[in-house]
Amino acid sequence: MHLTEQDILKRVRQIEIKTRGLSDEIFAGKYHSAFRGRGMSFAEVREYRIGDDVRDIDWNVTARSERTHVKVFEEERELTMMLIVDVSPSRMFGSKELTKKNVITEIAATLAFSAAKNNDKVGCILFSDRIEKFIPPKKGKSHILMIIRELIGFEPESQGTRLSEAVRYLTNVNKKRCTAFLLSDFMTAHSDNEALEDALKIAGSKHDIVGIRVCDEREAELPDVGIVELEDAETHRKVWLDTSSARVREHYAQRWAERDEAIRELLRRNRIDTATISTDGDYVVELIKLFKQR
Repeated sequence: MHLTEQDILKRVRQIEIKTRGLSDEIFAGKYHSAFRGRGMSFAEVREYRIGDDVRDIDWNVTARSERTHVKVFEEERELTMMLIVDVSPSRMFGSKELTKKNVITEIAATLAFSAAKNNDKVGCILFSDRIEKFIPPKKGKSHILMIIRELIGFEPESQGTRLSEAVRYLTNVNKKRCTAFLLSDFMTAHSDNEALEDALKIAGSKHDIVGIRVCDEREAELPDVGIVELEDAETHRKVWLDTSSARVREHYAQRWAERDEAIRELLRRNRIDTATISTDGDYVVELIKLFKQR
């Protein structure tokens, strides 16, 4: 469905009203305590003192001055939040009232307003199997509303999903440490898993990465509704299935469970805290749970 300018502005306003209230009442404090203080920035160089960490020695200054000097770091007062948002066609699925896109947009808006409440910068990377758009981090309400507007109205040029591309891009564009929320259904190509693992290892050593996985219950198991034609939203491949067959339904559920576990294990291995949120679930509860475990 093509959205008019008026439709987009109306939805931006609706999402602003809903998510600003949530971020004001619930998330600002929890976001603050879960993520603030994780970033350290370079402050100065001074002479080495007993007890200083040898890893902080500045060898260039030490060589020039012939006295041992160390780099001193201080806690960053402001954070940068990056929203890495999957805009591939699979996000358009939803078997109930909301699609995955609706839920991802609301969560992204809530997180962005929480960051703004703490005077932090917010940036955004929109991706499919390529980088579709990069919005550099900035402060301010108008900037956040612009991001929400993009999340509602943006139409990707490409049809696939490669999470590794987005994570790799984060490493390249953000030289300073940031908190990055990866919002996706994590339906990346199986061939992308190895590249994603490598990208997460590199990005995770620099940034604080958090996974927000949005799913729909109907993706995990087929209903018994007879013979149906299914189409892949991204490859457009079509297949006919007899969903009245218990064997077909069991095989589908098993394959989904295997794929689901493979993604969970990949995220666990790379120590990525993750919330899994259903399109008919309460994302507020899941996000609070995520913040509390940090």
